[in-house]
Amino acid sequence: MFIQITKEELARDLSKKAWYQTNNIIFSIILLYPLFSIVDFIYAGVVWLQFFIVRIIISVVIYALYTLFQRQKYNYRILLHISFLLLSITSALLCTLVSIDHLNIYFLLYSVVILFFNLQVFWEPFNSVIQTLIAFLLLAFFFNIFGEYTLDLFISNGGQFLFITAVISCLIPAARYKVMERDVRSQIMIEKSNEQLKDQNRDINEKNKIIDMQYEQLRKLDEHKNSFINIAGHDLKNLIGSIVMSNNMIKEEDYRLSADQKEFVGYITDSAEKMQYLLNKLMDVKEIESPEMSFNMEVFDINTEVLHIFKGLVETAQMKNIHLVDNILKLPLQVRLDKVFVGQVFQNLLSNTIKFSQTNNNIKVVTSLQRQKFVFEIIDEGIAIGQDELDMMFNKLKTLNDATGSKESRLGLGLSIAKLMTKELGGELVYRSDENGNYFRVEFYVIN
Repeated sequence: MFIQITKEELARDLSKKAWYQTNNIIFSIILLYPLFSIVDFIYAGVVWLQFFIVRIIISVVIYALYTLFQRQKYNYRILLHISFLLLSITSALLCTLVSIDHLNIYFLLYSVVILFFNLQVFWEPFNSVIQTLIAFLLLAFFFNIFGEYTLDLFISNGGQFLFITAVISCLIPAARYKVMERDVRSQIMIEKSNEQLKDQNRDINEKNKIIDMQYEQLRKLDEHKNSFINIAGHDLKNLIGSIVMSNNMIKEEDYRLSADQKEFVGYITDSAEKMQYLLNKLMDVKEIESPEMSFNMEVFDINTEVLHIFKGLVETAQMKNIHLVDNILKLPLQVRLDKVFVGQVFQNLLSNTIKFSQTNNNIKVVTSLQRQKFVFEIIDEGIAIGQDELDMMFNKLKTLNDATGSKESRLGLGLSIAKLMTKELGGELVYRSDENGNYFRVEFYVIN
C-alpha cells in the first residue's frame, strides 16, 4: 500500500498541531502570568501594583490578539512573537528595577518564561533564537536606562543563569519541531491508510454481494443443468437402446453380411458400448458431484486402441480430402487405464484436428515408446490454428473466431475434456501451434 503526502496536506496538519500548542501557551499565560504579581508584592513592593495592572493588561491584550488571529486565520507565529515580546518587555524591565538582593529571583522568573515558551512552542528554531536575542537587547536597553549598579553585578546576580538557560532552551524547538513534524506525517499516513482500508472494505463487501448474486445464479444454473442431464440422459438411453437393439438384429443375420459390413457392425457395437458407458458415468450423480471421478481401470494394448480410433476417422478425413498418415507402432504396449476414457482422449484430439484442418492436407498419427512411456502424437503441418485459440479451447471452453473463414464451430469442448481426462488418468497432454503447424502430444506410463 503506497501512500503519498502532499505539501498542502502536511502544511494543513502542521498548522493544526501548531495552533493546538499555541492554545496551551496562550491560556497558560492568561491564567498564570498575573500570579507573578505575588512575587512582585514580596520582593518589589514599591512597584508591584503598577506591574500587576501591567500583567493584567498584557493578559487581556494577548487574549484579544488570540481571538483576532483565530478569527482571521492569521499566522500563529506572529501571535507567539507578539506575546513573547510583551512578556520579555515586562520581565526585562523588572530585572533592572528591583534591588540587587532580589535580582536572582527575577532572572529566575525570566528564565522560567523563556524555558516554558521553548518547551511548549511549535515553530522553527530560528524563531526562538530571534526572541532570545531580543530578550538580551531589552535587558541591555533597560539596564542602560534604569540600571543603578555595575554590569558585573548585574550579570553575576543571576544574569549568567538567564543566558545559559536561554541559549540551551533554543535547542529544544529544533528537536521538538522535527519530532512533531514526524508525528504529523505518521498521523496523516495512518488516517490515509484507514481511509484506504475503509475503501477496500467497501469494495470487498460490494464484491462479496456480487459473488453471492453470481453464486445464486450458478446454483440455479446448476439445478437447470441437472434437470437437463436427467431429461437428456433418459432420452439418450432410449436412443442408444434402440441402436443396440437394431444392431443386435443385424448381427443375428451376419451370414448375409459382407466382410466390410461385419466390420462396420463391429464399430457400431463398440461405439454403442462406449456411449452406454459414458452415459452411465454422466448419469451417476454421486460421481458428477464428487471431486474425483472413479475409473474402470483395466490392462490393454494401447496401440490397438489408437489404431481402432484411427480407422474409425479415416472416412471423416476423406470427406475433407485430408490424408491420415499411419505411423502407429505395431508393437503391443500394455497400459493400465480406463479404456473408454483413453479412447475418448484420442478420439477428441484427432477428430478436432481433422475438423480444424484445411482440405488437401496430411495429418500424421504417431505412437512410440519413450522412457517407459507411451507417446501419442498428432502432427498437422498445415495452417496453424493459433496458440491463443488453442489455449482458449483447451482451458476456457469459449467460442473462437475462425481466422481461416471456415464455418465450423470451434467450441473446443472436446479438447477441454481430453485435457481433463488425461490429467485425471495420470498422463500428460501438451500442444503447440506455430509457423510449423499444429502439434498434440499425449503421454501415459506403460506396464513393464
